Amino acid sequence: MNFKNLFRKLPFLAFLFFYTPAIFAQATRVTGTVTDGSTKETMPFVTVAFTGSTIAAPTNNDGKYTISSDKQYSQIKASFLGYRDAIIAIKPGQTQVININLMPLAQELTEVEIKAGKKPRYRNKDNPAVELIRQVIAHRERNRPESYPYVEYKEYDKMQFSIANLSSKVAEKKFFRKYKFVLDNRDSITVPGKSLLPIYLNEKMSQYYYRKTPEKERTIILAQKGVDFGGSIDNEGLTQFFKYMYGKVDIYENNISLVSNNFLSPIANGGPNVYKYFITDTITLENKSKLIELSFTPRNTQDMLFEGKIYITLDSNYAVQKARMGINKNINLNFVKTMNINLDFEQNPDGRYHLSKSTTLADFGTTRKKAGGLFGIRTLAYGNYAVNKQRSDTTYETAPGDLIVSDEAKHRGEQFWMQNRLDTLSRAESKVYKNVDSLRNMPSFRRTLDIATLLLAGYKSFDTFEVGPANTFYSFNPIEGLKLRVGGRTTPELSKRYYFETYVAYGVKDDRWKYFLSGTYSLNDKSIYKFPQNYLRASIQRDTKIPGASLQFVQQDNFLLSFKRGENDKYLYNDNYRLDYVHEFDSHFSYSLTFKKLTQSPAGSLYFINNTGIINSLTTSEASLNLRYAPNEEFYQGKIYRIPIHTAYPVFSIDYAAGLKNVFGGEYSYQSLHARVDKRVYLSQLGYSDVFVEGGKIFGQVPYPLLTIVRANQTYAYDLYSYNLMNFLEFVGDKYESINIDQHFMGYFFNRIPLFKKLKLREVASFKAIYGGVSDENNPAFHPSLYQFPVTSTGEHITYPLGSTPYIEGSVGIENIFKFMRVDLVRRFSYLDHPDVSKYGIRARVKFDF
Repeated sequence: MNFKNLFRKLPFLAFLFFYTPAIFAQATRVTGTVTDGSTKETMPFVTVAFTGSTIAAPTNNDGKYTISSDKQYSQIKASFLGYRDAIIAIKPGQTQVININLMPLAQELTEVEIKAGKKPRYRNKDNPAVELIRQVIAHRERNRPESYPYVEYKEYDKMQFSIANLSSKVAEKKFFRKYKFVLDNRDSITVPGKSLLPIYLNEKMSQYYYRKTPEKERTIILAQKGVDFGGSIDNEGLTQFFKYMYGKVDIYENNISLVSNNFLSPIANGGPNVYKYFITDTITLENKSKLIELSFTPRNTQDMLFEGKIYITLDSNYAVQKARMGINKNINLNFVKTMNINLDFEQNPDGRYHLSKSTTLADFGTTRKKAGGLFGIRTLAYGNYAVNKQRSDTTYETAPGDLIVSDEAKHRGEQFWMQNRLDTLSRAESKVYKNVDSLRNMPSFRRTLDIATLLLAGYKSFDTFEVGPANTFYSFNPIEGLKLRVGGRTTPELSKRYYFETYVAYGVKDDRWKYFLSGTYSLNDKSIYKFPQNYLRASIQRDTKIPGASLQFVQQDNFLLSFKRGENDKYLYNDNYRLDYVHEFDSHFSYSLTFKKLTQSPAGSLYFINNTGIINSLTTSEASLNLRYAPNEEFYQGKIYRIPIHTAYPVFSIDYAAGLKNVFGGEYSYQSLHARVDKRVYLSQLGYSDVFVEGGKIFGQVPYPLLTIVRANQTYAYDLYSYNLMNFLEFVGDKYESINIDQHFMGYFFNRIPLFKKLKLREVASFKAIYGGVSDENNPAFHPSLYQFPVTSTGEHITYPLGSTPYIEGSVGIENIFKFMRVDLVRRFSYLDHPDVSKYGIRARVKFDF
């Protein structure tokens, strides 16, 4: 995740937080808290029901419950495994608070029985609850919608964020009085015990079609509306980010993606190995069918697992009829105080069930002790559900623009929404759109966002142009000394069709000016950052570069990367002229065509020399083709950026380039081929691995600056894609193969160490290897006309050809230190005889994550 771009959202997040669909008051409404009668601790997942009815609700993580009915019930019953049922009289037709104490059954035993008794060890063997969950797992595929030949339905998707428990005194303070119309718009009904101030709302209506054979699916966006803060707030990017955090919960999947982590479903194949299951109740429905209430809890409360209850049909389907899930208070998860998921299913004509409503609620904050923070709710409701209803083949074929929100869909009237919403807006929600529109037009609000954007994202906006990023204004290196830089880029407020980006920089020590200018024109009447891209770009750049550094220029000037280890005085002055054409397709296949003229001049202690003497510069002209295929790729997509979202699908890329001799001064003719595959591998409770493999080959005779200079890193920051104990320009090759594995265990081992697990640290490990070589054709030892590999002033070698032994390094580390830092101990395993290399090194990386 690129958190530099996430910081662009932080000004907005300072106001946001989620909330849930409204719960309407009924004739008889009972709320309260259930506690353990002996310990006085609150009890989650206790079932509270109206006696003699099927109306029931579980207590939440804080032991609170709410049940209501328009019928005149006079009693409620609270029940939980291992406790005596509590039956309490209530007043029909009134709203009341009833707090309940449950007494453990153990207190009914005699003193002798308590001393002799021993808590039985939980076992899967001969456990009826485990036998039941195995039946649910065995029937999982049968109960998925995809088991039908045809499925179609409408989907309503509502995302809402709120500020939680904001003090009412805030609105009385002088600075906030002008925002009183927003601060007074509270919702205290939706979530018991929470006062929610909704500030963000997004709604979407879609039509979905599925055909099993041959398998096709199609989603058509019918309508979408959301708040618009304007200015520097990327509303679309925020919506994508929030929906990624609040993924759709499919309990029939093995893994459920929420807040950038994978949680194992309680009915996953491996569920019995990591969950404990208990049969806690049998419920008879109005149609006389029965459900088994199955409670579950993690074996290790720190793991990425749920706890709660699922309700299983007692028929041949073993389907989930309802689910109430949450997270344990000890879970190794950052910034999330509580999270609850409610799933409700409706019965199909054939007796099987489909999901009718899903609600995910999360309470965000830095600590559980503070009541305030952000509260988010995503509600998904499904209607017009039909199975085995065959339509024409064209109905299931994805059409261009299906997933693009059309102008018609963006501007549906209120009458459309009133007729088609599959859920209701609360009173507070219904005012959000108007309130945000009013905020957007307030100069004081726009100034506040402007200042926050500068401080957190590094850009100062001037409507059509923004200046930044601020962290590149100042840097230093041995060649340029103090380097001052200022730049910026145009915004969509100027035009969605054309963009300009530029910077100018000055090195005090080398007394040289550097600059960059690019112009981009969109050929499909969309922002160049919107999928699918189709644009033409021309650029010119004069600046310095470290040979073998993988960082882009716009990042290399970052002040924090000015600090490097070892000798770092081998630079290039580059003059780069480029013309790029990029074309993406709805299938996520893309190609790009590039022509560039590059002139490289050595700087510092770097030199170009052959048998004819010193060479001042090297000029190449190159045409290249890039092919890329990223199936099902998704993005955080904002106004002037987009960031790919990691999925389980691989990304394939192939690059072909040809050097053009005597074209615009090109000095060499050559060809190069490069291929790469990236994939994130999810390993359930063992976390995930980011893996990429790549290889390349150069055909033709070229000097070493045109060979593959292996990516090296001499900063103290841990670089995922470079070799962190390799020196710049240490290895070159005209052929290579490499593999990179970065494994995140997500606390799997630390979570099992007593006391240590309270720190909520997470383990990480990596392995990197590259193998290759330099052919005799490109070895200056055999061809003196080629540039000599660099050596020190004493004749000691600096640059080496990749040899028969692969370069290997690995690391073990700890991440989630203070919830944002990763520290690795890196070990270099080969070529230890090279000068100025270290066998071990400590590297750090800042990584904000949940």
